[in-house]
Amino acid sequence: MTGPDGSEQFVKRHDFVSPRPRVIAGLFAAAFGLAGCGQPTPQAAAPPPAPVTVAQPVKRTVTDWDEFTGRFEAMEEVQVRPRVGGFVNSVEFQDGAIVRQGDLLYVIDPRPFEAVATQAEGQLSDARAKVELAKRELDRGLSLVQTSAVSEQVVDQRRQALQAAHAAETQAEGALKVAKLNIEFTHVTAPLTGRVSRHLVSPGNLVQGSDTGTSTLLTSIVTLDPIYIYFDMDEATFIKYSKLWFEGRRPSSRDTANPVQVTLAGETKPSREGSINFLDNRLDVSTGTLRSRAVIKNTDLSILPGQFGRVRLIGSAPYEALLIPDVAVATDQSRKIVFVVKPDDTVEARPVTLGPLDDGLRVIREGLKAEDRVIVNGIQRARVGAKVAPQTAPAPAGGKPGDKS
Repeated sequence: MTGPDGSEQFVKRHDFVSPRPRVIAGLFAAAFGLAGCGQPTPQAAAPPPAPVTVAQPVKRTVTDWDEFTGRFEAMEEVQVRPRVGGFVNSVEFQDGAIVRQGDLLYVIDPRPFEAVATQAEGQLSDARAKVELAKRELDRGLSLVQTSAVSEQVVDQRRQALQAAHAAETQAEGALKVAKLNIEFTHVTAPLTGRVSRHLVSPGNLVQGSDTGTSTLLTSIVTLDPIYIYFDMDEATFIKYSKLWFEGRRPSSRDTANPVQVTLAGETKPSREGSINFLDNRLDVSTGTLRSRAVIKNTDLSILPGQFGRVRLIGSAPYEALLIPDVAVATDQSRKIVFVVKPDDTVEARPVTLGPLDDGLRVIREGLKAEDRVIVNGIQRARVGAKVAPQTAPAPAGGKPGDKS
């Protein structure tokens, strides 16, 4: 080779250039990658069917119960007031205690009334003495008139004097009775058996009697056993009961003491039983409800007037129904559904119409058949259209699938 200046230069030539090791490794990896593109990749194994627990609906005869909110009231309540006025000497009861009819509650100073009674006794004695004198004078007049020693007019006057003396004696006896009653009224007693409130007047205070028209309130007493519970029935329910009565499928509460069950605050199921004993004669025009009342036993005295309770009243004639555990019911937007396992072990969502709870089970009015298998456990694992592995649950309490009780 000739250079720019015309001189001959020699250049070293390489017939083979050795490639770098990293380049060779990359080529081999690319080759294996291209070779693998033509082979099928292994697919993931399908998951096994989800295990669920299924049960058939229980078939039995049930009765619907309607529920209302009620308030307890005492069967009898008395405001204790004095019949006579005076100063209070003592309070003879413990606040909030149970008192029996006739128990002493208050003592009012009886001395003024005892003095009046003594005066009345003296007036009665004087009136009786005048009666005796009038009798003797009349007897003498009757004997003398036979001999014309006195006139008939004198005899008539003496007879009238005897009658006046008898009248005065009667008045004196009445005054003495009033005086003795006032002495008795100074001992204020319980008019009925029940729980007494606190004392509102302490010893040393002056109280007014009922004769003044503004008697002083001393305390109050309420009966506890049995006890009333009042509740209001809406117009639609009243019409339903009337229709059932006309059809002969439910007795009227006006003629029959229909049973009720009461659930107290904090309870999950009824703990008291009773019966209806009053329905009002008209609906309240402002609320459209009918005031109703039931009487409940309260032997342990644990219920107090003013408490709230939930009243369950028999609301239908007995009928056959299908029941499932309430946990099997799900909500799909605005409708209720249950998940049913079909014969091929796939899941189907079935819309249902619910009834009330009965002994822990939910009444299904529409949407199920007695032979359906309902998922009662594992609902969260069930998918509509997917296969499941169903296991039969024991029959719910209160009956067997397909049986009537």
